[in-house]
Amino acid sequence: MIYAGYTPRSSSDEQYMPTYAVIPIIKYIPRNKIVWCPFDTEHSECVLALKAAGITVVHSHICTGKDFFAYEPEKWDLIVSNPPFSVKQKVVERCLSLGKPFALLLSNLWLNSSAPVRLFKEKEMQMLLFDKRIQFTEKNAAYFGSSYFCYRVLPKQIVFEFKPVQIRTKPYA
Repeated sequence: MIYAGYTPRSSSDEQYMPTYAVIPIIKYIPRNKIVWCPFDTEHSECVLALKAAGITVVHSHICTGKDFFAYEPEKWDLIVSNPPFSVKQKVVERCLSLGKPFALLLSNLWLNSSAPVRLFKEKEMQMLLFDKRIQFTEKNAAYFGSSYFCYRVLPKQIVFEFKPVQIRTKPYA
């Protein structure tokens, strides 16, 4: 299916965020704000973890016809999500154009391009860095590090967090 702003390009675009990757950003989200998760279904770990923390969440996903580049919910205060990596630059630009705070879990490989350098300088973007790699799915081990790339969410431009230990719910193979 092709939507206005996004066509899935590869399996790297559907990497599911584990709950332990959501926990570190939660403490920076005011409880009286509505979080929009624009790349998530009602069953995503991001949506579930935010709701469990008492945060009001609205979610949308391209599979339900709500393309991030063409859709915006009526009420929301900030974005928290794990967008498709193949269109990360377009996602960040759209988020900035909306003028509200956001925290996007993205590959640190993005730092190798000139766009984030410019955005960090001009827009005072922020980063929440982890001490370990996040494993997005059980079948796909991440070969890259990830961080939250933020705008008006963190108390300073760079924040370091220790990733909570992943709790295995299935026995080791």
